[in-house]
Amino acid sequence: MSRLRELSAGLRAELAGFEADRWSGVDCAAIADELARVEKACAFARMRASERAIECNAGDVEWVARSAGSTPSAARASLAAVKAAAACAATNDALTEGRVSLDQAREIVRAEAAVPGSEGRLVEVAASRGMAGLREEARRVVLASVDREELRRRQWAARSVRHWVDGEGMVAGQFRLPPEVGVPFVNRLDAETDRLQRAARKEGSTEAREAHAADALLQVVKGGGTGRAGRADVVYVCDLRAAARGHTHGDELCHVVGGGPVPVDVVRAATVDGFVKVVVRDGTKVDSIVHYGRHIPALLRTVLELGDPERLDGAVCVEEGCDRRHDLEWDHDDPVANEGVTSYENLFARCKPDHWAKTERDRKAGKLGGGRAPPSA
Repeated sequence: MSRLRELSAGLRAELAGFEADRWSGVDCAAIADELARVEKACAFARMRASERAIECNAGDVEWVARSAGSTPSAARASLAAVKAAAACAATNDALTEGRVSLDQAREIVRAEAAVPGSEGRLVEVAASRGMAGLREEARRVVLASVDREELRRRQWAARSVRHWVDGEGMVAGQFRLPPEVGVPFVNRLDAETDRLQRAARKEGSTEAREAHAADALLQVVKGGGTGRAGRADVVYVCDLRAAARGHTHGDELCHVVGGGPVPVDVVRAATVDGFVKVVVRDGTKVDSIVHYGRHIPALLRTVLELGDPERLDGAVCVEEGCDRRHDLEWDHDDPVANEGVTSYENLFARCKPDHWAKTERDRKAGKLGGGRAPPSA
């Protein structure tokens, strides 16, 4: 113990004297990566020590929270994650080595409890896609393990809307909706947010997207907003055999894009709505869709917006670690100015910042025919 305390004190002393401006950007990036791993490993060791202290009546949850500068609820969650990770070898090793955080471990062990054997893959996802990607993958794993009819029953039983007045006198709220009604609502909200944000940018506004989303919410509630002309409010994906049979077998797909799995009868009932698109996966090859020009044909756009061909759960920014799903733009990997074609293989979803960065890389590489091109190549 004395050795560990000595090392900890030495590290704190080194950190106190650290001057970032003495190092290059590349060096600082490497230092930040290493310190992130140290931080995660230290947090795990700290909670293991805290767990033992509580067992020996040398401390309690309140003490753990005070020591960490957190809340009792956060301390309880971390202690629970440490306890659960003890039975998950891959997660425990990743925590010890600082490859995952306690927050990530909570997502992994929850999925492992639902689907034994899933933790190894999720540890890899945590390292490559970060917290957002891990949550999405863990949610997919857990939901796939639940009978669709039972899942739908739980979701409808858990639907809720809460609102209150916060400390600044603002009316705040929270809602939980099943995917077949929640996804169309947020899709319309996002579409109106995008419209308002584009208009505001043209006028020089620098307000955050969240502010425009608040304005969009009011528009949607009032029945206003233009939405997305000609675009579906919700997209369902269903395997052909499942659609014909009336229920899914095994790993057959039947879900709301951007939401989660649903029973086949939900898709059938939704087809009477003119603002619904149902994509039946029947083995159609998408790699033959090619268009020589910048315009993206409707069929190709539909395929692209479905995302990963294995999961068909919606487009996401292609840049590693981004995982943004809103405000995406379709980027020609090989620019049109460089004779790149409008094809499935050559189009990737990128958020605005990553699209701009990609366009700058193309410009510097001489792929845009000279000059500074806007982020639409």
